Amino acid sequence: MCGIAGWIDWQQDLRQRQSALENMISPLTCRGPDGSGTWVTAHCAMGHRRLVVIDREGGMQPMSRRNGQGIYTIVYNGELYNYRELREELISLGYTFSTKSDTEVLLSAYMAWNHECLSRLNGIFAFALWNAREQTLFLARDRLGVKPLFYAPLKHGMLFGSEIKAILAHPEMPHQVSAEGLAEVFALGPARTPGHGVFSGLHELRPGEYLQYRRGRLQSFRYWNLLSHEHPDNLLTTRQTIRDLLEDTVQHQLVSDVPVVTLLSGGLDSSAVTALAVKSSNEEHKGPLKTFSVDFADMQKHFKPTAFQTNLDAPWVERVSSYLGTLHSRIVLDTPDLTNNLVRSLHARDLPGMADVDTSLLVFSEAIKQQAAVGLSGEAADEIFGGYPWFHHPDAIQSQTFPWARRLEDRVSIFTNDFINYIRPLEYVRRRYEEALDEVPRLVGESRHAERIREIGYLTLTRFLPTLLDRKDRMAMAAGLEIRVPFCDHRLVEYVWNIPWSMKTQGAHRKVILRQALEGLLPDDVLWRQKSPYPSTPNPSYFLSMRNELLRILEDSQSILHRIIDAGRLRGLMDKGPMAEQIPWFGQLMGNAQLFAFLIQAHYWYTDYHIQLM
Repeated sequence: MCGIAGWIDWQQDLRQRQSALENMISPLTCRGPDGSGTWVTAHCAMGHRRLVVIDREGGMQPMSRRNGQGIYTIVYNGELYNYRELREELISLGYTFSTKSDTEVLLSAYMAWNHECLSRLNGIFAFALWNAREQTLFLARDRLGVKPLFYAPLKHGMLFGSEIKAILAHPEMPHQVSAEGLAEVFALGPARTPGHGVFSGLHELRPGEYLQYRRGRLQSFRYWNLLSHEHPDNLLTTRQTIRDLLEDTVQHQLVSDVPVVTLLSGGLDSSAVTALAVKSSNEEHKGPLKTFSVDFADMQKHFKPTAFQTNLDAPWVERVSSYLGTLHSRIVLDTPDLTNNLVRSLHARDLPGMADVDTSLLVFSEAIKQQAAVGLSGEAADEIFGGYPWFHHPDAIQSQTFPWARRLEDRVSIFTNDFINYIRPLEYVRRRYEEALDEVPRLVGESRHAERIREIGYLTLTRFLPTLLDRKDRMAMAAGLEIRVPFCDHRLVEYVWNIPWSMKTQGAHRKVILRQALEGLLPDDVLWRQKSPYPSTPNPSYFLSMRNELLRILEDSQSILHRIIDAGRLRGLMDKGPMAEQIPWFGQLMGNAQLFAFLIQAHYWYTDYHIQLM
């Protein structure tokens, strides 16, 4: 994994502006701690920070190759899991290779097939490619958006980068945020509208899109979409297909020149990935697999079962690790680990995020990085198989909004009237929700219930999952750790998308088809365990710490929060204390303590990013 950044300018000689490019790639050092490189011509400058995973000597970037009369240069962030197969195909077409890197394979694939190469790629990627002869820039992003890529058109050119901070580091990029940008943060956040960069003039290339830019003309195109059709397979074939796809995906994602570990929570999804990784490792005689879990000090003392989390993860982690014979490390965090790193997690995401859920992953990733550079995680199984509560609870199914954010009115209730009138949060979220529904690929003849489940599935894959993928990428890459997500393999997503709901779930059992597909791989009690979300600390000390820090910030009359929050209404939440019932305002984990943390991050976001309100 790596960080990329670049600058196109048709009126300046960028060879005289090398320092501006260096400023852009410097904030990406944590994404690529193992090396850096720049490539500068009159009108195109590209930079790269490298995390070595494949071909330490041969994978340096930017990388240039000649093809006929043209010279092509690439900067690339990601992994191609099928690069060996592509390499053989390209050799048969006459291409030669001087390295063993997937970067050279990707560059050659583009030279061979132009934008049509994207349909052949299996992996997670974001890359920029400059065609010197035609003076064109090509940007592309993987189908599910695992790897980020932002861009900002300028008067005489364009900027691009892996993270927002890289583009904001350029001297010609303003740090302005409009009412719409504030609505993204305070009404939709920590989710975002696909393609929206929050800062004025900043965009994110959407998952499954590519962009072509030449002087005076910028065009974006979709190369991948979910398609709805009748599911052709019976139950037995469906189970076997899922199992085959998962086995193939995990096997391919274990390819690396450095050790690969897994993140193990004891839940179905991470346990399945771990079991398949162990199976592959055993077949290749690689020795015991290393696994890692995160937990919190005094978890057993403070834990209270809820509808979302009925029991503790730790005993299940031990059960799975013992059953599979992994070398396990349990990382235990305490409240100071979360509070002391809250602003660091803001800087990693570049936007207010998911509070202790973000911060714990950042610290957890740093602990893993001490032993490994690559990990596999179970993200996205709930999104594609329908494991979240909002797929099952009638009130969530019937809600006419994003089902993970049904408490918008409660959230808005702490805003000042002026701020509500300025960003119009209810209207903004409603518009974004209706836009999302308009995108849903319909299937003619479905019942209204099946149609609604398809809508919720689409919303979850395109609006909720990106929030978790952003979190995973930014927090892990801030520690120089690459996380791979087998359940985001596009072949699996495409296949499961059209499996009928009656196959995916049965009565009280969710993700039944996945559990059936994994029979024999895990113990039955693990296989049929109820979903448990990523752990969030229940320690009252976290609530108190976040409340006290927010109160301290509110004493500053210059804080931006005074223009956003009605302090009197907010204190009403504070006075309820840590033992009051926590009804999540986003997803399953964001209660009052997390709301306080979100507002603390908003304060520092405004100051640390030198934001100018429009």
